[in-house]
Amino acid sequence: MVMEPITSNLQIKGIRDGLLATFADAPWEDQRLALLAQIDEKPSFFQGARLAMDVGSQVLKVNDLVDLRDELSARNVSLWAVVSESPTTEQTAQLLGLATRISKPRPEEHRHVADTIRDDTALFVAKTIRSGTRIEYPGHIVVFGDVNPGAEVVAEGNVIVWGKVRGMIHAGSKGDRSAFICALDLSANQLRIADEVSAMLKPHKDPKPEIASINSHGRLQAEPWHAG
Repeated sequence: MVMEPITSNLQIKGIRDGLLATFADAPWEDQRLALLAQIDEKPSFFQGARLAMDVGSQVLKVNDLVDLRDELSARNVSLWAVVSESPTTEQTAQLLGLATRISKPRPEEHRHVADTIRDDTALFVAKTIRSGTRIEYPGHIVVFGDVNPGAEVVAEGNVIVWGKVRGMIHAGSKGDRSAFICALDLSANQLRIADEVSAMLKPHKDPKPEIASINSHGRLQAEPWHAG
């Protein structure tokens, strides 16, 4: 079973300076509501985030950006940049003191949630994945919930789970040995990265965030993950 993103109109990914929301060519009100819905779905993840927006050709006036900035601020999210193809929108952003250019992520910055997604597409799943469900995606997968026993998550990129993992996770499914898996509680039935497979992991009595990757010896190992 392949699950679709929370909304087809909006994608959020990590960049060096925070998070980047990329909007589709759709009515602004729909885009605004989609963004706020994603934030409200998982407020703890977005708490304190610095957000940049790529609004494409959307023509936005001062009130549009001021209203959204206020709504984001009320959710403890800081709007700091607006990238646009529209001269009007760009001038509006500059008038409000917002940046209109953003820097791309550096490859070495890949251990924090806001930096793991980089320039690739990601599938965001804001729910617990239950037994019998298989999620497969040709990019990164971010799960805001648990992965229950009997559930499978397969990604060609990295897998980030903001919860407990008890099912099977396969990152780098097309052979990417630089991919990694991280979770708040990594007690999976099985972990796989490319063609490396872990033994079954026992539940931790005192679970702590961990990140699994292939070490310099070519073996899959887990180590503490500092997600802040």
